[in-house]
Amino acid sequence: MMIRGKELALSVLAVGTAAVVGYALRSSGRADCESRSKADLGARIVDHDAVPDEATIVDSTSRQLREIPGARRAIDRAVRNDAANEWEHVTIERDGAWSVVDAVRGSLPYYDGDRSEYNGVFVHSGDQIVVLDAIGWARLEEPLQ
Repeated sequence: MMIRGKELALSVLAVGTAAVVGYALRSSGRADCESRSKADLGARIVDHDAVPDEATIVDSTSRQLREIPGARRAIDRAVRNDAANEWEHVTIERDGAWSVVDAVRGSLPYYDGDRSEYNGVFVHSGDQIVVLDAIGWARLEEPLQ
């Protein structure tokens, strides 16, 4: 009887320890995941006459454009897929992803159009014009009220 009691106690201790460790790992992983932000870069081809007169067109080889994670990939996808009717997207999910949105809107000549114009950075790629835009969002641990 005594041996069974010890075996049972050891089993319960092992299972309990594993449960506590699993809970701790899951809780810390969830907090990391929920605090991350996302940035979505979208690019699509536009007609040359759709570029507003006030918009500055950036060359696709621009150093500032190369420094923005995912921008080149989104532009290349738009050109490769001849995306004139839909946006090609690249999603960046990591800590500080909102800085990508800030970089697109702050370090490049971002055009803020009216209702009939595209918002974004107009990029000359080959013989085409691509508009690049970015949005960001975050998963929050607590709802905002």
